[in-house]
Amino acid sequence: MRNHTGITLFIFGGLTDDPQLKVMLFIFLFLTYILSVTANLTIIALTLVDPHLKIPMYFFLRNYSVLEFSFTTACVPRFLYHMSTGDYTVTYNGCFTQLFFGILFGASEFFLLAAMSYDRYVAICKPLHYATIMNNRVCTQLLLGCWLSGLMIIIPILGGGLELEFCDSNIIDHFVCDISPLLEITCSDIQFLERIILVCAVLALIITLVLVVLSYACIFRTILRFSSVEQRRKAFSTCSSHMIVVSMTYGPCIFIYIKPSSKEGMALNKVVLLLATSVAPVMNPFIYTLRNKQVIQAFRDTLKKIVLISKL
Repeated sequence: MRNHTGITLFIFGGLTDDPQLKVMLFIFLFLTYILSVTANLTIIALTLVDPHLKIPMYFFLRNYSVLEFSFTTACVPRFLYHMSTGDYTVTYNGCFTQLFFGILFGASEFFLLAAMSYDRYVAICKPLHYATIMNNRVCTQLLLGCWLSGLMIIIPILGGGLELEFCDSNIIDHFVCDISPLLEITCSDIQFLERIILVCAVLALIITLVLVVLSYACIFRTILRFSSVEQRRKAFSTCSSHMIVVSMTYGPCIFIYIKPSSKEGMALNKVVLLLATSVAPVMNPFIYTLRNKQVIQAFRDTLKKIVLISKL
């Protein structure tokens, strides 16, 4: 990465200057991070080893857990290090590396949520052709498309970000390297870059959300045609977990990246991003698993196998 500025270090402003609140935040973030990693790794392991979970729905769920684990790991551990050591500095290259992976994993999640919605659409609206349509090749292509789309979102933003010049201040009013606080301290003309960011945000957030809404519009129309109440209940139960996760994922990001920024809004953005990087990655695995009998049964079967092996 070429450095176009005299600044080689940035300093994070963090979240608070209150020592007691810092301790509480550290404990909260540490516990949520450990719980998030454990929950997501458990889902990854279960969907890999259990033969009953070898269907497209769990293929996408496994990869969603990979992205959740990667996203929170790109943001939280460094902030925990800053709070534990009191050293809030980050190198120029380190900052933009975190920015790259944070946006890559975050953007890829939105495209994957759209792919998961399409999977549910095919499962409910075209059940007789589900195995044919959602074969291994199609699932792999959809997954690769999600990663490539995320990469195409970050490249123009990162390219523009690396051209920014920082003349007077190197203090980032945030706890992670994000594009909005970087734009606050640059002395470059940012009008063109702001347009690029808006276009990328619309592509990653709005377009994928429209695809999700269209998928579920078709799903609900099909469900309402079911004659059996039990069929309707099962169909709604299958989709409800994904709908909850979609609302929890899109809401904070639309709030941060689509709305006009302001100095007062930056403090609120930090809180929203803190929840998105700590609470959501913990809740999402439990939302999917606690409402899913197959995953719970797979977890029980795996525990039984582990207990039997330990007794041998």
